[in-house]
Amino acid sequence: MWIKIVTVLALLVIVGSLFSALFFLVKDKSGHDRTVKALTVRISLSILLFTLLIIAARFGLIGHTL
Repeated sequence: MWIKIVTVLALLVIVGSLFSALFFLVKDKSGHDRTVKALTVRISLSILLFTLLIIAARFGLIGHTL
C-alpha cells in the first residue's frame, strides 16, 4: 500500500515541477536558469520514480492485476 502512496506523491511533485518550469518560462524574463533547474528536478524525479517502480516490481511489492 505504501508504494502506491509514494508513487502518487512523486507524480504530484513531478507535475508541480513541470508547472513551475512553465511558470518560470513564461514569467521570468531576467535570464535566470530557474526553468532549466525545474526541468532538471522533474527529469531526476521521473528517473527515480521509474527506478523505484522497477525495484518494487522485482521484489514483488507491486504486481500484475488482470
